[in-house]
Amino acid sequence: MKKLLLGMVGLVAVSGSAMAADLPARPYKAPPPIVAVYDWTGFYIGANGGWGDSRNCWGIVPLAGATIADGCASRSGGVFGGQLGYRWQSGQFVFGLEAQGDWADLSGSRVSIINPLFSTGVKVDAVGLFTGQIGYAWNNALLYLKGGAATTRNRFDVWTTAGGINVASASSNRWGGTVGVGFEYGFAPNWSFGIEYDRLFMGDSNNSFSVPNPLLVGAVNRVSQDVDLLTLRINYRFGGPGAVVARY
Repeated sequence: MKKLLLGMVGLVAVSGSAMAADLPARPYKAPPPIVAVYDWTGFYIGANGGWGDSRNCWGIVPLAGATIADGCASRSGGVFGGQLGYRWQSGQFVFGLEAQGDWADLSGSRVSIINPLFSTGVKVDAVGLFTGQIGYAWNNALLYLKGGAATTRNRFDVWTTAGGINVASASSNRWGGTVGVGFEYGFAPNWSFGIEYDRLFMGDSNNSFSVPNPLLVGAVNRVSQDVDLLTLRINYRFGGPGAVVARY
């Protein structure tokens, strides 16, 4: 009986080995590919350039009485400058802070409605933005909104319509607010290119000329200002290309 039992065990073992040998080999499965996901986190610095338009409405404020409107005009020209900032990414949301400074050439003139013997002019030669950002990223594509403070440097002039003789001038640095929207695309691990639109709301400001106001003696001029900026941007971000993750 014992010999019979040992023989049956041996037969089962031999049969199992033979069946295992007949089974096909399992195919090799490669590990999931390792890909780099673009990460917008880090400090960056860049340059921008494009077009700007400054709309100004003049008014005269006499010593007593309400403001006398003197018409509006727009001045368009080029802008060029740079920006620096920091962004950090959480999931697909991107948050940031940025400072931007641009040289500008937004100048123009018009004949005064109040006193056509004179013409008035405004020139904006510098623009600054200090903003926060919030955006949404699709890997290396980023759409964002921005908003914060804005400043412009302005020069106001009055000259004779006939002959163009400058008779009065004033300069001012004006502060206001700004909102904007932009799109940026990372075309290399640390480089990105984008387009941005900003609207600056600079409000009203009273300015006294260097001499008595030739438009109306004893009055000061009040100038309102709104600025539109459309710029192309290129940025270099310091740091690595992003987190490396397994994508299935």
